[in-house]
Amino acid sequence: MHYKGKTSSGKIPIMDYLPIFIRLRGRKSVVIGGGEIALRKVSMLLKADADITVIAPALCAELAAQRRITHLPARFSPEQLDSAQLVVAATDDAEINRAVSAAAQARNIPVNVVDAPELCTFVMPSVVDRSPVVIAVSSGGNAPVLARMVRARLETLIPASYGQLARLAGEFRDKVKARFKNPRQRLMFWENVFQGPVAECVFSGQENEARQQLEAMLHDETEAARRGEVYLVGAGPGDPDLLTFRALRLMQQCDVVLYDKLVSEPIMDLVRRDAERIYVGKQRALHTLPQNGINQLLVKLAQEGKRVLRLKGGDPFIFGRGGEEIETLMENGIPFQVVPGITAASGVASYAGIPLTHRDHAQSCIFATGHLRDGTVDLDWPVLARADQTVVIYMGLVGLPEICRQLIAHGLPANTPAAMVQQGTTPQQRVVVSDLAHLAHEVEAAGLRAPCLMIIGSVVSLREKLNWFEPAG
Repeated sequence: MHYKGKTSSGKIPIMDYLPIFIRLRGRKSVVIGGGEIALRKVSMLLKADADITVIAPALCAELAAQRRITHLPARFSPEQLDSAQLVVAATDDAEINRAVSAAAQARNIPVNVVDAPELCTFVMPSVVDRSPVVIAVSSGGNAPVLARMVRARLETLIPASYGQLARLAGEFRDKVKARFKNPRQRLMFWENVFQGPVAECVFSGQENEARQQLEAMLHDETEAARRGEVYLVGAGPGDPDLLTFRALRLMQQCDVVLYDKLVSEPIMDLVRRDAERIYVGKQRALHTLPQNGINQLLVKLAQEGKRVLRLKGGDPFIFGRGGEEIETLMENGIPFQVVPGITAASGVASYAGIPLTHRDHAQSCIFATGHLRDGTVDLDWPVLARADQTVVIYMGLVGLPEICRQLIAHGLPANTPAAMVQQGTTPQQRVVVSDLAHLAHEVEAAGLRAPCLMIIGSVVSLREKLNWFEPAG
């Protein structure tokens, strides 16, 4: 970018290239060159459904196998560009590239010369493809690697289903235009669509529901815009880097968040700053709010028109009571979506250097809870005590002595390796490794505190070799 002239505020920036989008479907595009560089450009043009002619004495194997191109086995000559709509020079011969550029410009045909910005009249950008939504990123040929890095960042921020949302909007475009004559009203309507429940339904794969909601908004857009919804989001085992893209996006747009003790502070720091925070955590014999109260609170807040984030440690559907919560939401007709999280068994075991399965140690893995609804630890001990499997027990800290005793009593050797992991995946992670006969005593001596996860089985013996995570705390 350079500058031309001045205003009262300073220099006026001038773009080196005007960003435009060209329809190439069925139109002749010519690529000079038959190697890997040409292959990359051909791949991009194929996405635009262009009619492609590749001019080169020979083609690389991938291009030769491509049935959607026309190959002209010849050296370049200017007349080959006649009737072309777009030209790309992708050879490793600077002289040929200059000749292609000159011939194309003499015919007023847009031309791109790979790695030679001074010979280009257009550049090929890095593309984020959410068709029909397409985002192009360019450095004007100065730093293509930087452009690709920016594109990669955008890829993480923009859901893949944006294209579906755009197509849905296209279906309703004429209806909305007929319903709202005032451009400002149309703008506000579409903002409500793209920032509200309709968009979220599309993002969560509920396109029919999104279509129904959009239709309802056309008849009463004010009421529809006030309709609340609930996001049931798995926060993972503690490390904020393990959040999904969708989880992070919903955390940034909620009006109120209900969270518990298992959600780490670094994860809570990523929630929208001005969102109301309601702690609904549970501790042994001390429930800040009973589960039924949480269910009803979700309904109440959504009925007030709020976007409610129910943030749960691990995965909502693995010992997270997510099923109970969405049952209540469905009974009350509250829109919701569920965002899976990395469950503690997977995340904590990985950070502890303990693979849950291994061909030489365990061919299956069982998840169990050490704290049943009635407060007992009356588990299916014969199933849990089988050989050649890994057992992961959630919430097993309090009942640890009984768990170890029962597993030994039902057939597991007393020297079976076992581990207890406190606050796995976080800087506060602590791991105690022992065997069933001694684990309870060693955990007590170490002073471990909830949240903890218990892992039992031969795989625990691999920790000494595979331990990779060194907490900073």
